[in-house]
Amino acid sequence: MVISGRKNFRLSGFRKILHRHPYIAYKIAAVFLFVIYVFTFEYLMIFENQPENANLITAIYWATTTIATVGYGDVVFTSLPGRLFAIIVQIMGIILISGFLITYVVAPWMDRVIKFRMPRMVSSGMKDHIIICGYNQLVETLIDELTEEDMLFVIVEEEEDLIRELVYKNIPCIFGSPTDKQTLLNAGIEKAKLLIANKSDEKNANIVLTAREFQYVNIIAIVEDQSNSRYLKYAGADTVVSPKSMFGEFIGRKAMDRLGSRVTGATEVFEGVHIVEFPVYLKSPLIGKSLKEISNQQLTGAKIVGIWNSGTLSFDPKEEDIVRENTVLLAVGTRGELSKLKKLTH
Repeated sequence: MVISGRKNFRLSGFRKILHRHPYIAYKIAAVFLFVIYVFTFEYLMIFENQPENANLITAIYWATTTIATVGYGDVVFTSLPGRLFAIIVQIMGIILISGFLITYVVAPWMDRVIKFRMPRMVSSGMKDHIIICGYNQLVETLIDELTEEDMLFVIVEEEEDLIRELVYKNIPCIFGSPTDKQTLLNAGIEKAKLLIANKSDEKNANIVLTAREFQYVNIIAIVEDQSNSRYLKYAGADTVVSPKSMFGEFIGRKAMDRLGSRVTGATEVFEGVHIVEFPVYLKSPLIGKSLKEISNQQLTGAKIVGIWNSGTLSFDPKEEDIVRENTVLLAVGTRGELSKLKKLTH
């Protein structure tokens, strides 16, 4: 039973690898077929009384030239089984070479030259969507929540490399400066319900001033320096969110509800999605685990976007970061996901 379980586990792991990396399956199949061709060739050469050709070098030579469909005719089969085998190898050679060219030559070339076009405008039918000005890790963690809630959104970015990455990931985006009125019009701001300014404080002020011309859109500004919050408010932001201040406020609290499962102190970024900070207590099962382990185990569904370890604050947490006693986590998610995370921190 144990051996059978191990075999099933290995097969399951092998299938997962093939699913994640389909090119591996193609390479394994090609090598496997080539080995079969070599051994079949040697067998048929002996069968046809051509022992001088029944060796590894000649077999590899024949298989290579036949797969490439350039056979020189210096080594040929005379029997019916041999000729049928040669036909099969030629047909499979065409398929393998075509697959190789499409996968490794044609498709990448099309992605670079033909397929990719810098997106500059959302579809005319897009409405009640969210415009996110600026792409970073915080936005990356929110995209999953938006997708799960079936909320339409578009990211506005002025860096070409980021736009290419977003297009490759099939994430809705347009290229342009979010401080430019025409870019916001191209993003459908007249029909949008929310705009999030997520660049530097200076750029965010310009984005808010430009977007405020459209009175009916709700504007959220992400501020880096808390002292700049009032300027963003003056510029016209409806809400100003400061992740750093969330950490400071949390650490300054003297009384914390350790027993309740309800999420408190959460800041709603947009409908249904909140940012909240959690301390990790001494008996938490998360202690000693890396952020990668927590993410892979899918314990809560919430995304950790910031971590305070040993007095050091990071808004760019790494997968290898370890959760320790008195670690403070900044997480993004729905109230249900954040409640699950809160239970695990106690």
